Amino acid sequence: MAETARQYARAPEDSVEERRKRRLERRRTAYRSARRVLARSSVLATLRERLALLETVEELYDLDESADVYGNGIVEALEAKVAGLLGTEAAAFFPTGTMAQQVALRCWAGRTGNPTVALHPLAHPAVHERDAFAQVSGLRSVHVHREPRLPTAAEIREFEEPFGALMLELPLRDAGFVLPSWEALSEVVKAARERDAVVHFDGARLWETTVHFGRPLHEIAGLADSVYVSFYKSLDGFGGAALAGPGALVEEAKAWRHRYGGQVFQQFPTVLSALAGLARELPRLPDYVRHARVVAAALREGFTAAGVPWARVHPDEPHTNEFQVWVPYDPDAAAEAAVRQAEETGTLLFGRSWDGPGPDLAVTEIDVRAAGLEWTADEVRAAVAEFVARLP
Repeated sequence: MAETARQYARAPEDSVEERRKRRLERRRTAYRSARRVLARSSVLATLRERLALLETVEELYDLDESADVYGNGIVEALEAKVAGLLGTEAAAFFPTGTMAQQVALRCWAGRTGNPTVALHPLAHPAVHERDAFAQVSGLRSVHVHREPRLPTAAEIREFEEPFGALMLELPLRDAGFVLPSWEALSEVVKAARERDAVVHFDGARLWETTVHFGRPLHEIAGLADSVYVSFYKSLDGFGGAALAGPGALVEEAKAWRHRYGGQVFQQFPTVLSALAGLARELPRLPDYVRHARVVAAALREGFTAAGVPWARVHPDEPHTNEFQVWVPYDPDAAAEAAVRQAEETGTLLFGRSWDGPGPDLAVTEIDVRAAGLEWTADEVRAAVAEFVARLP
């Protein structure tokens, strides 16, 4: 593997994009052969590994029942389960979270008479959905503030424009998977309602928030008027999402789901994987969050011991089982060191891509799951030393 790394490095004439594509292939190969990782990622898994998720689903659902057709059967069973977990009147299954949120906010705009949605400029619809708010749903977004955190109640109350809905991404992924305190979140919701606005939670990773908030899922979801949750981000399903809220809203959302092309003929493989995630991963998420805090502290200690002049774990104490690591190096150099470490030692400490605003700062995300529970703090610190040894 070391020889392979040298061959890839000897290509100065190649474009940056070509080198990155090859490094991604090397990262996938290294991930599959690595003896130690912090998380087994569906992004880097093989088809065989993903299909293995369904090997024992007969324990979760009667496979002799008829397959679903346009949203009945097993799809309705999943919807009922999600509504029960979140304490809402109803829930609707969607093939994507993007569609679920577009539909939810469109429905709320009709009810409030105001198509303006207040959200963070780092929120998923603002960054990752190609302006779907305006282009598809006819909505308009405004930003209450631009700091890398959720808004405060004072900022909501003092914002100069009216809005029909406040959308809060919990946790705010692109800011470092950050969450407010429970008290602050409650005050923000109260402030929005004082302005006659509804509150929608982008809860793609809401499943991970119970440890930080110290509240059960139904109490967290109960703050909002509607909630979207993902079945693949925290729960490792094949895909899919759910929109949960009042029964009348969910029924209207199902009509818009059909109009948006989300009334899929059969969805049982994805739904089965969601049921598997709810049964297997959801109960373990609190353990992942608690151990992520151990890993984060060990990473910080490891960089200090390795003599890195400046490095940061963000947040200092992770709010979920995911967080950011910042190091003062070029992102390509950090990515190469991470891949080489995996190729040469069998340990993949940093399994996700590296990015950054310039040549002197590299940022990556850490995800701690079942595989990460096997790591001790000493092992994390040792892995950091091995990574730093491969930096320029």
